[in-house]
Amino acid sequence: MTQPAPTARLLAHNVFFALHDRSPEACQRLLGACRTLLAPHPGILFFACGNRAPELHRDVNDLEFDVGLHIVFTDQAAHDTYQDTETHHQFIAENKHNWRNVRVFDSLVAASPGATA
Repeated sequence: MTQPAPTARLLAHNVFFALHDRSPEACQRLLGACRTLLAPHPGILFFACGNRAPELHRDVNDLEFDVGLHIVFTDQAAHDTYQDTETHHQFIAENKHNWRNVRVFDSLVAASPGATA
C-alpha cells in the first residue's frame, strides 16, 4: 500500500448493507465476496469489512445494517476507477439479490499526523 502525502485528500468510502437473509451464513458469504472481489484494487490504502457489532446499543448507534464495508482510497480518481471495474460490477451482480437496503457514505478525509494503522 502506498502512503499519501500528509495533506492529501483521501476518499473514505463506507457502505452499509441491510440484508433480506440476515443469517450468519449469508453475512459471511457477503463478507467473503467483499474480500475476494473488492479488496484487491489499485489505489486502496485501507480495506476492512465486518458485521455490525451487536453488543453496541447506544442511542446514537444505527442498528439498521448487517454488514459494513470500509475503504480508503488515495483519491477520488482511484475511487472512480474502482467503481467501474469488472470485479466491482461482478460483486453487485452476484450479491444484490440479498440487499434489502444499501447506504453509501463517501467523504474526503485527511490522515491525522501521528495516526497509526
